[in-house]
Amino acid sequence: MNSLFEFFSFSDPNIRFVVIGSVLLTASSAIVGSFTFLNKKSLVGDAIAHAVLPGICLGFMLSGTKNPVFLIGGAFITGWISLVLVEYITSKTRIKEDTAIGLILSVFFGIGILLLTVIQKSGNAAQSGLDHFLFGKAASLVGDDLYTFAAVAIALLIAVFLFFKEFTLLAFDKDYARAIGLPVKRIELILTSLIVLAVVIGIQAVGVVLMAAILITPAAAARFWTDRVRIMILLASVFGAISGLAGAYISYTAPQMPTGPWIVIVISMIAFVSFFFAPRRGVVSRLLRQYTIRRTINDENILKALYQLGEENKNFFIQRYPDEIIRKRKFEKDNLLKVLKRLRAQGYVESSGNLWGLTEEGKTRGQRVVKIHRLWEMYLTTQLHIAPDHVHEDADTIEHLLTPELEAELERLLDYPKQDPHRSEIPYK
Repeated sequence: MNSLFEFFSFSDPNIRFVVIGSVLLTASSAIVGSFTFLNKKSLVGDAIAHAVLPGICLGFMLSGTKNPVFLIGGAFITGWISLVLVEYITSKTRIKEDTAIGLILSVFFGIGILLLTVIQKSGNAAQSGLDHFLFGKAASLVGDDLYTFAAVAIALLIAVFLFFKEFTLLAFDKDYARAIGLPVKRIELILTSLIVLAVVIGIQAVGVVLMAAILITPAAAARFWTDRVRIMILLASVFGAISGLAGAYISYTAPQMPTGPWIVIVISMIAFVSFFFAPRRGVVSRLLRQYTIRRTINDENILKALYQLGEENKNFFIQRYPDEIIRKRKFEKDNLLKVLKRLRAQGYVESSGNLWGLTEEGKTRGQRVVKIHRLWEMYLTTQLHIAPDHVHEDADTIEHLLTPELEAELERLLDYPKQDPHRSEIPYK
């Protein structure tokens, strides 16, 4: 607890530098990374992160010192060149984008390692710590770094705010953007420059190897929680900031633990939780929804079978043995009894011993399922001109999905037909 209070009091300047720097880097990278993710170019961040290494090395070789201007400038140039080359290879050859990214990534990174080896053997004492760009070292951030990070973060935020509509449109419908006269190439150039800038700054915290995770993972996690771009970007930046803060805290409490990798682990955990437990898109939510749908289909199929049995002698409340229901619609007997008991608890059927029959509520629900089934068969045969013997299976599916609004619209469109294509009566209330 002492370390917790000491850390979050931010009384130590070093803690402030690391926390603010990590939060600025992760949050701003996540914002730009959201558009990379939406453009389905997640691997681009990885290519840039590896391609900046030769630029860093060349910047050091030209200046002879770890001057941030030369290092960042060199990294920006080579990172930007890598994207231009990926675009050129993709457009001018038969090589696909993922292959071009892999090619550029490996070539640039190989050149970077080669130059780094040359620098390490040059005897220049100033090269100490240059290898931190490979794996990052957020714990070594100082006050001067924060000014750079803050300036870049503000620049990224302003650019995203000014071009938000254009970036969003390009992510979802590039052809429409061209059709309305937007300068697509220029907008893509701006977005590319922002991505490169975010990567160039971010590698100082998490390094070349892990930068792609900071760029893409917060956006991927946020996508599970919302369908709205604005909220997704906000969530991505919050997830990025949380990972930066948590990574810095873990590194503080366990000095042997580097900050950058822990930032990636925390954001990966957030993505893992989002993947499984997000309310609408999460795996657990989908499984629960599928389970509910399966239950509903089983319930309605049994009510439908009982209603159809009642149609045979115009008495819908006769109680029947399970075997009679199975002859009308195939069920496993154990599963049938389980569903019948559930329907009895809901008030849709009633029983006497081993006999089961519809209640008034059950008849109403079963009648609606039968009506939708037969209306849909009528729609397919009259509106889409499908043969009557080819419509049953499709109607068997749609009868469980049609909303009351669509049901009413279907009735109006078909002018309330009395019979389906098989001459069966369509039951109305």
